[in-house]
Amino acid sequence: MKKYDAVVVGSGPNGYAAAIRLLQEGYSVLILEAHAYKGGGARSEALTLPGYVHDTGSAIHPLAYASPYLSTLPLAEHGLRWGFSEAPLAHPLDGGDALLMYQDIEKTAIQLGKDYQAYIDLMQPSVEHWDEIAPDFLGPLSWPSSPLKLAQFGLRAIQPLSLLNKIAFKEDRTKALLAGLSAHAMLPLHKWASSGIAMVLGTLAHKVGWPFPLGGAQAITDALDSYFRSLGGEVQLNTPVSSIADLPPSRMILVDTAPQLLLDMKGIHLPWWYRQNLKNYQYGQGIFKVDWALSEPIPFTNKKCLKAATVHLGPSYEAISSSELDNWQGRHSEKPYVLLVQPSLFDKNRAPEGKHTAWAYCHVPRYSRKDMTEAIENQIERFAPGFRDVILQRHTMNTKAVEQMSANYIGGDINCGAQTITQQFTRPVYQLNPYRTPVEGLYICSSATPPGGGVHGMCGFHAAETAIKDMAKRF
Repeated sequence: MKKYDAVVVGSGPNGYAAAIRLLQEGYSVLILEAHAYKGGGARSEALTLPGYVHDTGSAIHPLAYASPYLSTLPLAEHGLRWGFSEAPLAHPLDGGDALLMYQDIEKTAIQLGKDYQAYIDLMQPSVEHWDEIAPDFLGPLSWPSSPLKLAQFGLRAIQPLSLLNKIAFKEDRTKALLAGLSAHAMLPLHKWASSGIAMVLGTLAHKVGWPFPLGGAQAITDALDSYFRSLGGEVQLNTPVSSIADLPPSRMILVDTAPQLLLDMKGIHLPWWYRQNLKNYQYGQGIFKVDWALSEPIPFTNKKCLKAATVHLGPSYEAISSSELDNWQGRHSEKPYVLLVQPSLFDKNRAPEGKHTAWAYCHVPRYSRKDMTEAIENQIERFAPGFRDVILQRHTMNTKAVEQMSANYIGGDINCGAQTITQQFTRPVYQLNPYRTPVEGLYICSSATPPGGGVHGMCGFHAAETAIKDMAKRF
């Protein structure tokens, strides 16, 4: 068998990020992928009708666009182009009203009444200092390069959103807006650090917008793959790895897998204490996802919603908070918080002329098999009466189908682990360097390591950096 310096198991964005970083240091690298396709959750398919392009997994990618590592790669030279909507986010409210989150902070804040200044005070510092603080919080625990600026961000981010809303804001509309942002973390809004994702996503909306890859999420994977191969990397598809014996000889192995998959891999002699920590790793909620081919744009009551590719459906803080708590406690919400994306409004490559695509999901208990199509469509109809009349065809994915798309999504958990404060920087185990395993030359580079879920490549980058430093000591 051909020998390599490094073998990466899994071709998700983190796998590619790790592999590319190693290639940049002159190592030979092979990526092994179990499926016939590459990219994990970052890919696109014709899920409904011919000519309609749907993002199988993630759709909107501000973290990929602003990633401290991915943004340094020449992916534009390998075909990646970005699209932007006029407003990054729309949040319709009952009664026909709607909030728009614009890249302009003041234009956003002016919609928030008494919370105008409080909102600016919350978001402005992290927008101004994103480039300085992002490398610090998008990684493992370490001494920050900008401690004071990071502390200013962290003191707000570490709070439960329920507390932040109570002490900082007066308007129900502001609280609903932040709840929609926070719920991306798939945590109850009373949990510590639930404000963090709201601040990150809000900061990115104002810093860079919420861009999407033109032509679909597959464009991110294709660009990463093209750049990887241009550096001399190799990819082998249809190659599941169930045993260490399945791998060619190498000096380093980096696994872009969930902890459970590492435990299941034969021939890896992990010490009992480490195995026990992996067994105790906490996974989060799952999702139920629907894709639609549409005859026309979604008929929102408030037409301002058509200015945004992303729409959050939850009329109030209380409604979103209740929905997230239900799922966390193993119940299905009858009126779930829904994340809705309609990229075809701004990307004509997604559907035949005059037609459209849409994508939405709600959170459900892990391993749920309940069909949430009606509940999701009811929530859309609430703000867009007549939505069902424009559906040409739909495609659904329950948690089992989500896990089949990417084995890392245990029970439908697209974050590859609960984003709780205890797992934010120490996932999957409690140790200063979470990417290194007790087995020499074996590393974890999946989103089960810091900073967790999202298409940003930082888990892979940090794992590769660890491996590079270890190799310098060993040889």
